Amino acid sequence: MRHRSIGELMTREVVSVRGDVPFKDVVRTLARHGVTAVPVVDSEDRVIGVVSEGDLLRKTADQAAVPGDLPAVPGLSEEERAKAEGTRAEEVMSAPPVCVTPGWTVVEAARLMEAQGVKRLVVVDARDRLVGIVSRRDLLRIFLREDADIRREITEDILGGTLGLDPAALSVEVSNGRVELGGHVPYRGTIPVIERMCATVDGVVSVSCDRLGRESDATGPGTTGLGTGGPGTER
Repeated sequence: MRHRSIGELMTREVVSVRGDVPFKDVVRTLARHGVTAVPVVDSEDRVIGVVSEGDLLRKTADQAAVPGDLPAVPGLSEEERAKAEGTRAEEVMSAPPVCVTPGWTVVEAARLMEAQGVKRLVVVDARDRLVGIVSRRDLLRIFLREDADIRREITEDILGGTLGLDPAALSVEVSNGRVELGGHVPYRGTIPVIERMCATVDGVVSVSCDRLGRESDATGPGTTGLGTGGPGTER
């Protein structure tokens, strides 16, 4: 079982700006390319920050105050105030940037986004040079996987490969990412393990094991050594 990597999902052609680019040129760049944020890079293309629409709007909010009108935005820290007064990309950007490398998995990237409260991650190489960007929308692309691909991964990689079960004794049905398993397994304790592992497959929306049972549930007591009181009784 393999989670998709950021290198497979990221956008490789990324619009970026240098730190000394004027404020209005940053706004023009966002508008021209239809993006909501751009990485800020130095002369060697190493990422030093990110400028988003939220960073730029600080200036709009701070300048909303006019004599006799509402005061400037209250509660701004010294750093936020400096950003609101900035005139170049390096003065208004958010830094340090939240970065990942192409080898990160979708799961790792999603957790980092959640922990950092960001909508996108800058992708860099081993020297911190810009190689791509990945957004929440990119991560959601895993749910566009074909049902047949999900079924193959569950049948071959999880059931047959990792758990060593006989795929012929099990049925795997996948519809719009919803997985339903049926058939029988040697031990009932295997069922929650199967459910958890299937739920981690990229593109899976839900997993149902309602039709999955233990072999002795079907064969009845006294057969194959798994019945009540037999040598293979589950404890």
